[in-house]
Amino acid sequence: MLSKFPHLRQDFLASIVVFLVAVPLCVGVAVASGVPAELGLVTGIVGGLITGLMPGSSLQVSGPAAGLTVIVFEAVSEFGVATLGVIVLTAGLLQLAMGFLKIGRWFRAISVAVVEGMLCGIGLVIIAGQIYAAAGLKAPETGIGKIASLPRAFADALSNTEALASLAIGAATVVVIVLWKKLPKKAQAVPGALGAVLLATLATLAFSLPVATVQVEGLLGVIQPPGSDAFGELATPAIWGTIIAFTLIASAESLFSAAAVDRLHDGPRTQYNKEMIAQGTGNTVCGLLGALPMTAVIVRSSANVNAGAKTKASRVLHGVWLLLFAAALPSVLALIPIPALAGILVHAGWKLIPFRQIAELWHSHKGEALILIVTAVAIVAVNMFEGVLIGLALSVVKTAWEASHLKTEIIDKGAGPIQVYLSGNATFLRLPKILDSLEALPQDRPVELDLSGLHHLDHACRTALENWAERHSTNGTEPVKVTKPLKPAVEKTTSNT
Repeated sequence: MLSKFPHLRQDFLASIVVFLVAVPLCVGVAVASGVPAELGLVTGIVGGLITGLMPGSSLQVSGPAAGLTVIVFEAVSEFGVATLGVIVLTAGLLQLAMGFLKIGRWFRAISVAVVEGMLCGIGLVIIAGQIYAAAGLKAPETGIGKIASLPRAFADALSNTEALASLAIGAATVVVIVLWKKLPKKAQAVPGALGAVLLATLATLAFSLPVATVQVEGLLGVIQPPGSDAFGELATPAIWGTIIAFTLIASAESLFSAAAVDRLHDGPRTQYNKEMIAQGTGNTVCGLLGALPMTAVIVRSSANVNAGAKTKASRVLHGVWLLLFAAALPSVLALIPIPALAGILVHAGWKLIPFRQIAELWHSHKGEALILIVTAVAIVAVNMFEGVLIGLALSVVKTAWEASHLKTEIIDKGAGPIQVYLSGNATFLRLPKILDSLEALPQDRPVELDLSGLHHLDHACRTALENWAERHSTNGTEPVKVTKPLKPAVEKTTSNT
């Protein structure tokens, strides 16, 4: 048996860690979205059992994601919970179409600095948010608010016995996870996160500590497939804006997450089109069950990698545990202290922050380091989707600027024509510099403009140079002599303008 599944032990243990991380995330995202907590668990189960079985990304874990919380809440407020299933179902079908049309592969064009910035930003948000959960306090809505209010949160916790006990359990969980690696190899066969939660649960029971525990009701009562009235809402134009938003954000977050997860392990790389199909299938099923929309979630995925998972079996098994405990054994979940789960997430968030990569980039590529930092700050200040878009836009601008490298050389011997040599890439980004240099030349002197060193001359620059040459030639001087850019395997040609 083990010979057929050589990584079964690692995947089994990793699945339990992912399960422990997934439970509070599923419940928390559902409550924040304005729907019953159990619907979040349904989405997590589908992410494990359906999406988890499909090809795409082997170690990425899917479920309800915080990135969609705001638009889900707005959709539920405007159209009702009954219509949510139709929205998610239609978005899933659109994702399937995008996957079959091979649109997913375009998400591979993402800068490494943006990926590292995404990990950093998400890590910071997770750490800040879970400190509140560890202390049993309500966290502010925004990432900036979470970080800015931490001093007050610590002050509140220190003045409250229950909050202090809860925070102590969370901090102890982090300490156990960190120190677990110093134990003998046999003890390390059990993931540190699992060992820490077991110890925290035993301590909470033994000392009757006043800390919150996971609370879940049955699942069957909340599953409501959309009816004919809900499908009738598709005739409303307003609902299609929500559907498109669901589709684009869920797809982007999942495939951006895939790029980040690939950076965390050395296993098989993500097949982006197949991952898009897997996400679409999962959302189609979630829609039929009336559950929340799904995306790949970097928090669970990184916990999966850090726990030693080797194959997709870990994410499938995490779906099995969600189904088993949420549907049949909810009383067992009620034994797990929430601050212990928060401690796991704080440690996972810390592992996401690429300290070494930031230092290396700052010394070797300050531009890339700046993109990383801006992406991280944007994710904290806004959200993951828009933060990554800001990082990508900055990366494109940086690349375009570097690709527009241009050297301008002016030789004036005092007599005869002034010689101007342009070499490199003349694009619209460098046009102000080119025109400033040319317009500073004496108006009463002939000019020879040598463009033979240019590798690229775009339309904007070509037009501007022609206009400048025409204006300079009307001042009574000789016409500007222009040596055109060399074409492949041809010699210089000179023309008068």
